[in-house]
Amino acid sequence: MRIVRIGSDLAKYVFEVHGADAEDRVVLRKALRRDGVAQFFAELPTCVVGMEACGGGHY
Repeated sequence: MRIVRIGSDLAKYVFEVHGADAEDRVVLRKALRRDGVAQFFAELPTCVVGMEACGGGHY
């Protein structure tokens, strides 16, 4: 299981992340508190990260 893509839903306090492998299988679903986001991504191997982009995602 190697995560190659992560999608992140931004919010004020809880961030939802969804990871997929090279065959588009879901290998990760996780809710992260704001204070744990940087540590979570720092421990991941290199991968593509997509973040929500909308008017409410500015926090």
